[in-house]
Amino acid sequence: MKKLFVLFILSVSFISGVYSQKLTGNISSSIYSFERFSSPKNSEKSVRIFQLLNLNYSQKDFTIKTNLNLENDFSQTLSTDPRLRLYNFYAEGRNIFDVATVRLGRQPLFNALAGGIFDGINIGIKTDIISIKGYYGANVPAYQKFEVISNWSDNYILGGKIFTDYLTNTNISISYINKNFKPQDYVATRLDLNLNPIQVLISNKSNQYQYAQAEVNYNLPNILNINTRYDYDLNFSETSKFQIDGEYTEVKDFTFRMYYNYRAPNLRYNSIFSVFDYGNTNEFEGGIDYKINGKFTLSGLYGVVNYKDDKSQRFTLGIISNFGTISYRKSMGYAGELDALSFYSAYSFLEGKLTPSVGISYTNYKLFEESDKSNLTTILTGINIRPEPKLSFDLQFQYLNSEIYKNDSRFYFRVNYWFNTAL
Repeated sequence: MKKLFVLFILSVSFISGVYSQKLTGNISSSIYSFERFSSPKNSEKSVRIFQLLNLNYSQKDFTIKTNLNLENDFSQTLSTDPRLRLYNFYAEGRNIFDVATVRLGRQPLFNALAGGIFDGINIGIKTDIISIKGYYGANVPAYQKFEVISNWSDNYILGGKIFTDYLTNTNISISYINKNFKPQDYVATRLDLNLNPIQVLISNKSNQYQYAQAEVNYNLPNILNINTRYDYDLNFSETSKFQIDGEYTEVKDFTFRMYYNYRAPNLRYNSIFSVFDYGNTNEFEGGIDYKINGKFTLSGLYGVVNYKDDKSQRFTLGIISNFGTISYRKSMGYAGELDALSFYSAYSFLEGKLTPSVGISYTNYKLFEESDKSNLTTILTGINIRPEPKLSFDLQFQYLNSEIYKNDSRFYFRVNYWFNTAL
């Protein structure tokens, strides 16, 4: 894998060596402080520092992209610190033979069936009628370490997608993914035939997701937008998910929304959870947005979720404006009872150089009909300062108060710097 990656970089660099080069990216430094209570009287304060680097090297149709993060706790000594996480490190060649794009290395996986990052290769071919994409690789090691996972055969990812927008206002795609997981072996205490405790090595089989998916989306500008999705579980030979949502906007000042979702639990193949009796859900939701004027929109939603033997209901009412949003939500039935009122606002001053924000919510809830009600209060305040386009400062304070977490306070500060340099 590493040899292939180096060979790919050298080959494409040689081909594109006569073109201008560019170095872009951003550097972000963050401080996150919080206090953790192990008992009502004992607590530990934690101050974690994060250094994030995005670095992209471009040369015409060739790019090397990196994304990494270094973190460390300065308030206490942890055995895992300092920790370097490598999220992206891949080479990308575009317009190969005028149709292909190739990525090789640690890269993001953007897929409705599965997401995350993987180590491997991604090849895309695009024509005027159809686009084809295929990828193969493996899961990354724990904590995104800069190494290739040892048991590749038990942790590989294989998939692809065929997409076309040849029909007017219509997008059609078919996808497939085979994603494997090998759980780590561990030692646990068990009882032998004489009921004596013994240590037993637990070694699970490789677990797997294997799905096929079809999507059809239709968009008639300023009138109708419909999105459909169908997932099929190839391991269990059953429908995993069907979803359809849409908007109708032809009536002046009104937007009508609808949503339906059928979902079965996503169970890994060879998982012990597959032996349990579980139920699927059917979810319906509809809503209307009414534009009062150029600054305010009134929004309302009502939804029902049908479980195997019960159901729950919810409705949301809110006002959306250029200055922020305020909403009220109520839930009833099997999923619990909840009343929540929330407000959020963010507004820019001085041509975007100063953007304060504030969010407040109060929730009254209980998990089932016979339980007592509980309250939850959260407050979020912050400010973004951007003295120039390439430099910004973010300061944020978080507060939470409930029966479980009393006066939980957290502090977050971040500095961002973007750069774009021609070499």
